Amino acid sequence: MIRKNAYEFYTTNELKPAGWMKTQLRIQADGLSGHLDQVWPDVQRSAWIGGDREGWERVPYWLDGFIPLAYLLDDADMIARAKKYMDAIMDAQAEDGWLCPCRPEERGQYDTWAALLMCKVLTVYADCSGDTRAVGCLTKALRQLNAFLNGNTLRNWGSSRWFEGVIPALWLYDRTHEEWLIDLCLKLRAQGVDWNSVVRSSLWEHLTTGWDFLTHVVNVGMMLKSEALMSRINGVDPDEFALFAMNKLLNEHGMACRHFSGDECLAGRSPVHGAELCSVVEAMYSYEQLFSISGNPYWIDRLETTAFNALPATCSPDMWTHQYDQLSNQIAAVPVDAATFRANGPDSIVFGLEPNYGCCTANFNQGFPKLALTSFMRFEDGIASCALLPSELTTTVRGVPVKVALETGYPFRDSLTYRVDAGAGVYFTLRLRIPSCAVSAIVNGKPVNPGEMVDITRRWEGSSTIRVQLTFETACEARPDELFTVWRGPLLYALPIGEKWTPVEYEAAGVPRKFPYCDYRVEPTTRWAYAFAADEGRFVPGEQDFTAPFTPSAPPVWLDVPMAPVAWREKGNICAPTPDSHEPTGPVEVKRLIPYGCTNLRITETYRV
Repeated sequence: MIRKNAYEFYTTNELKPAGWMKTQLRIQADGLSGHLDQVWPDVQRSAWIGGDREGWERVPYWLDGFIPLAYLLDDADMIARAKKYMDAIMDAQAEDGWLCPCRPEERGQYDTWAALLMCKVLTVYADCSGDTRAVGCLTKALRQLNAFLNGNTLRNWGSSRWFEGVIPALWLYDRTHEEWLIDLCLKLRAQGVDWNSVVRSSLWEHLTTGWDFLTHVVNVGMMLKSEALMSRINGVDPDEFALFAMNKLLNEHGMACRHFSGDECLAGRSPVHGAELCSVVEAMYSYEQLFSISGNPYWIDRLETTAFNALPATCSPDMWTHQYDQLSNQIAAVPVDAATFRANGPDSIVFGLEPNYGCCTANFNQGFPKLALTSFMRFEDGIASCALLPSELTTTVRGVPVKVALETGYPFRDSLTYRVDAGAGVYFTLRLRIPSCAVSAIVNGKPVNPGEMVDITRRWEGSSTIRVQLTFETACEARPDELFTVWRGPLLYALPIGEKWTPVEYEAAGVPRKFPYCDYRVEPTTRWAYAFAADEGRFVPGEQDFTAPFTPSAPPVWLDVPMAPVAWREKGNICAPTPDSHEPTGPVEVKRLIPYGCTNLRITETYRV
């Protein structure tokens, strides 16, 4: 008996973004994500649609985010372009179900990671479009994969990411209840990397230069959900493995933004070692899956922390360019000495079209759309408000039309207003998540506990309003080597550095970089060597009206903080991991910290003097 998920996702037909979340998705659609098929040959002329360019992970990666983005925004042009790609992919499927663009004699050497990923994309397309053809294509593809694995084992990326194939297999099983799909899941698990053994070994504890599959940060972000997915079949605790792995990652590789480092491979806790953008969006997807399966609100806390901090911090405000790696203390975004990172090249912190590698170019765009789809989720007794995003849900409960809207400026504001409209009297539970980052919370005048899910169970009829008030406090958080960071509620704050952007247009390997998707050198224009000169009791918060949520020029919130200049060495546009001393080199100044996700250049971790 396959165990049900604690929560199920609504589709883009029922759930729509509002407020700042809709604005952010529109920025993404108007940026690189919404134009990648028009400017990047690896998508524009991909072998997936009969072209002569890459025919492996890049088109599936892009579609995985582009499809829900198009449908969340009801953008007719984007929907038509998504359909063009999906029709071409489904039309090209081999008679025996093989899905990927390679000749029959090449199948044995084709890394089936791309097949697992494209099968997942078919579920996304089916949910968004309602196209039943996608279900038929997926069924054939999974049947072929099931047979293929009888004579061919998973290898390389497919072995590292075997669990991604479990997602479409269980999606299809929930609709057909065909037992061969469970057999496929068991084969994938048997042939894939045993991440449980990896996590419980010492392999993550030794930081050496070089590259390997088992410390590769994107694999690590993905594998967090692996045992939870299999728990639906084997009945184990869906949280136990992921919580153990998460704790180990944060203790040994945790960054200031509470993501984990990996400038290609796990890289410790230094503020000048980075995190690859793909690892950010894949960790977010893992948290979404973990919450859906287990129902533990811890995973939505983790999702919000990553989405509000790490994700926007590595994309330009217009989302036309991105970095491969982000640094907690990032004093410039220019080519650097390759020896800075464990296994990445000198362009890894440049903002551009495809700095270092192009995987993030295609993959980063799944982050915000899938986040939007976690705002409301379905459970057996009703509707749950999960990620606290402005959004509108239009659905039915026991046959009665119900609309739930969440109006909020969270995480930049501390209040939430729910408006519930029921077409007729209907009894159900509206479940509200109270974020653990609040120090206190009140729901309709009654105190509740942060970190919990609060149930309002009643008969709903006509219009109802529920108000939630959160209280946040500013707190300094200790980091290794006597460094500190500043948090307020779900947001990490950083000292922004004045920045000069210089576009660099060129062509490499037949791929042009042209404004606005060219590369950029981002150099500092203001002093950055500062330390905190007071405790959090003297940090003064402020806010202003905002449109775009993540931009250094007009941040929604800030903290005015006493800071003192200190001596701090830098070499090759990378600052030393710590200041030279705790002694100030000048008088105290009031500096304005803004959310980490609003910065491009920043100092996030520094001493207290």
